[in-house]
Amino acid sequence: MIDEKFIPQGLNRCSFPKFLAWLIFLFIILFIGIIAAIKILWKGLGVTGLNNYFGFGLWITFDLAVIALGAGAFFSGFLRYILRIDELKNIINLAVVIGFLCYSGAMMILALDVGQPLRAWFGYWHPNVHSMLTEVIFCITCYLMVLTIEYIPLILENRQINKNPFCHHLAHNFHIFMPLFAAVGTFLSFFHQGSLGGMYGVLFGRPFAFRHGFFIWPWTFFLFILSAIASGPMFTVLVCVAIEKLTGKKLVDYNVKELMGKISGFLLCIYLFFKILDTYAWATGILPKMGFTFDQMFNGVYGKWLLWTELGICGLIPAILLIIPHFRKIPALLYIAGILTCIGIIINRFVFTVQTLALPVLPFDKWHVYIPNWTEWATSFMIVAYAAIIISLSYRYLPVFPQEKKLNK
Repeated sequence: MIDEKFIPQGLNRCSFPKFLAWLIFLFIILFIGIIAAIKILWKGLGVTGLNNYFGFGLWITFDLAVIALGAGAFFSGFLRYILRIDELKNIINLAVVIGFLCYSGAMMILALDVGQPLRAWFGYWHPNVHSMLTEVIFCITCYLMVLTIEYIPLILENRQINKNPFCHHLAHNFHIFMPLFAAVGTFLSFFHQGSLGGMYGVLFGRPFAFRHGFFIWPWTFFLFILSAIASGPMFTVLVCVAIEKLTGKKLVDYNVKELMGKISGFLLCIYLFFKILDTYAWATGILPKMGFTFDQMFNGVYGKWLLWTELGICGLIPAILLIIPHFRKIPALLYIAGILTCIGIIINRFVFTVQTLALPVLPFDKWHVYIPNWTEWATSFMIVAYAAIIISLSYRYLPVFPQEKKLNK
């Protein structure tokens, strides 16, 4: 193969022409997204499906979803380096790569969603100290830096790069200080995950999202944290399984995946307990005090089916599958539970982002439906393609999976 000398020692990869064909497919999607992004940056947000009713839409839903699913990076790092769960060393590299891609992709989308990218730096230089989003923008930026630092030693371990003595020793020293980076990442991610939820909880003019809270934090602050750490590990497992299916190789032992499922199941049960309590308190306490009823919160496309799907099909069912050992030991059920968990979190971020704005809050107002157009979809898929490209290159040229050589003898 043309690039054989760059592939990790002792590992087999597909032929370079086949790999190149895969990359070309991804670059086509990326190119279409770049065209859409240029159009948006050139002509403004008027070319999207966003309007005066929906300042938030597909992009913010996408951002919140990938940031939640990317929580597998900080939480897996916390479990591996702080709590010393050594079994996770076999999947921690993938978690870091996924976290880096989720956060860098989210930052790219935010650059489009700002609307005036030339003023994107205002959030750093002229921060609104009364806004939770100020804390979010600083934490996300700093955590992306931490993820970049965690990703660098993996790049330095490339077969050719690592031959350089400086790169070899630099990678080794990075690994020594990795627990410190994991601790910093946990702190940063914990607060911005919560503040993203807290932002919705303080919208007292939006009855669908508004919540009471604990001290200065609305309940959504804690619910967003719990949902992120419950879904993040399973998303990492699903990406691992997807790579295994595409490559035809076993990359991580099933015991590691089962452990991740067990952790997710336990956290998902805690999240659902408080989520159900929150929903009940909201429906019977907050809404009546604001002059609304539970039924008024749902209509047409934004019906109650979203709530029951989120809490039931994508909540209770995967929680049962993940928490009961007999079900968890069956790969198909573990992966189905993971898919349902991730879908449930996506629905949660969607309803908080879009349904909150679609709901009429004034007597003369009415329900509105948000439909994203092709520019929003194209730029969102652009980020997916970007992530697939980086994961493909990382898998091919970097020692991402420590168990791969042993499992494929």
